[in-house]
Amino acid sequence: IGKITGCVFPLQGAGQDVGRSCILVSIGGKNIMLDCGMHMGYNDDRRFPDFSYITQNGRLTDFLDCVIISHFHLDHCGALPYMSEMVGYDGPIYMTHPTKAICPILLEDFRKITVDKKGETNFFTSQMIKDCMKKVVPLNLHQTVQVDDELEIKAYYAGHVLGAAMVHIKVGSESVVYTVSVNKYAKSHISAWIDKCRPDILISESTYATTIRDSKRCRERDFLKKVHETIERGGKVLIPVFALGRAQELCILLETFWERMNLKAPIYFSTGLTEKANHYYKLFITWTNQKIRKTFVQRNMFEFKHIKAFDRSYADNPGPMVVFATPGMLHAGQSLQIFKKWAGNEKNMVIMPGYCVQGTIGHKILNGQRKLEMEGRATLDVKLQVEYMSFSAHADAKGIMQLIRMAEPRNMLLVHGEAVKMEFLKGKIEQEFSIDCYMPANGETATVTTNPSVPVDISLNLLKREMALGGPLPDPKKPRTMHGTLIMKENSLKLVSSEQALKELGLNEHQLRFTCRVQLQDPHSDPDTLHRIYTHLKSVLKGYTIQHLPDGTVMVESIVIKVSSSAEDTNAKVLLLSWSYQGGEYFFTALCIVKRLMYQ
Repeated sequence: IGKITGCVFPLQGAGQDVGRSCILVSIGGKNIMLDCGMHMGYNDDRRFPDFSYITQNGRLTDFLDCVIISHFHLDHCGALPYMSEMVGYDGPIYMTHPTKAICPILLEDFRKITVDKKGETNFFTSQMIKDCMKKVVPLNLHQTVQVDDELEIKAYYAGHVLGAAMVHIKVGSESVVYTVSVNKYAKSHISAWIDKCRPDILISESTYATTIRDSKRCRERDFLKKVHETIERGGKVLIPVFALGRAQELCILLETFWERMNLKAPIYFSTGLTEKANHYYKLFITWTNQKIRKTFVQRNMFEFKHIKAFDRSYADNPGPMVVFATPGMLHAGQSLQIFKKWAGNEKNMVIMPGYCVQGTIGHKILNGQRKLEMEGRATLDVKLQVEYMSFSAHADAKGIMQLIRMAEPRNMLLVHGEAVKMEFLKGKIEQEFSIDCYMPANGETATVTTNPSVPVDISLNLLKREMALGGPLPDPKKPRTMHGTLIMKENSLKLVSSEQALKELGLNEHQLRFTCRVQLQDPHSDPDTLHRIYTHLKSVLKGYTIQHLPDGTVMVESIVIKVSSSAEDTNAKVLLLSWSYQGGEYFFTALCIVKRLMYQ
């Protein structure tokens, strides 16, 4: 797709939209799919990326060189089994070790909700999830992986959630960096960094494109105050979270606060999924930041004293409590069931700690909707307090600008954000960094022209020959023309002399000669005319090799001159000149001299 000298980015998902991330990058003749997510706001085919942008009637394996999954959130990996097992892709899928461990758990949990509880069809099975994960190749951080002879990828830690990766994709001298929103907060349980790799383009999420968040400490203090006030008045607090990342961070925060304030109200988290999540946080403790690793030696911060496993019957218990429940957008599962029970009491509170996509209950209540239509045409009155406190792992505008300073890309492409907000950030980026910024919608293609540098080795013999001809010494700041034959051998280019090229490639030399016939008026005999030409050329062309040969020809370097009488005119002579390609520079000199002689 597109030009071989550029990078092309058709978007199947996340183009001016949040959710269903799926980007096709074509770079240096290679096609790479970045993420394969699901849209949580739809229950029909629109929840999956539209793979017809890639192929109408063929298997994806024939068109894709590899698939790279940035992290385990379902809007980035939720359609992976659908793509590999139902649409058809047998090639390599790359993700980090934590993502590979956690991804199938979240996929299976979502499959249970969608198929077993809602009874939906056209969805992947448990076996498909297992078969899909067999195709996954795990990535280590900062390890360069050679996908094939030309394509290489390198993962950096994004700090978004456990195992999230920024990926540097390189084909020859062309490169792309793809990142989810990096987490730049120093106190986060995970943190991000990347080399100053100067890619041709940086592709970044822009969920919070217009947001400059207050300090994390202020938000944490406000969060604890709201929870404490609700508990004090006897209310219940529901915190819908994704199983990994945010949940652990907020659990650590409440655990410490409960200990310090000696509070007795129970705190619960959803069983099953979050327990597994905590297990993997403990398993991959080396992927978290230094503070967590140091504390882990004394006490595992993910082993909670005040936070207990939740049973669904607890939702009807009287008195104050705090419950962490999945999923984070109130679109299904336990968090939605608890919300329905608690929504009618104004003492209660729901705290939305992250972004909610359009179409979810979370998005509706954050936009002030107080009457909700539920399944079966039932109406739910929302009387509880609704608070939004962004503890999202997505970077705000400041974090995205910092990422650009780190990587120093030549171009920028924004995905996974709302169009109006992306437009604002696009203007800021172009103004501050003087680089082009793109924000294609779903189905659109952004094409970026690159100027790849192609390294060429020069043979020592050719260099010596060039130096022998004189001229200035080689200077890297001043380009110099080199004459030779460019050959490709073992995927590398080399400039050599023509003789060496023939030898290395095992070819025979072909002689190419040009001829020219000139008719001149001259009454002398043929030998006399040729002798006069020879004598005159010797006197005029000093320093040239000129020979009068026994076969009745004159040679000037590689030019052959032969004289014969014209058949039509006895006083006319036909001058035959023959020269090789290399002798062309002498031909016109010799011809002019001969013509001048004839007209004297």
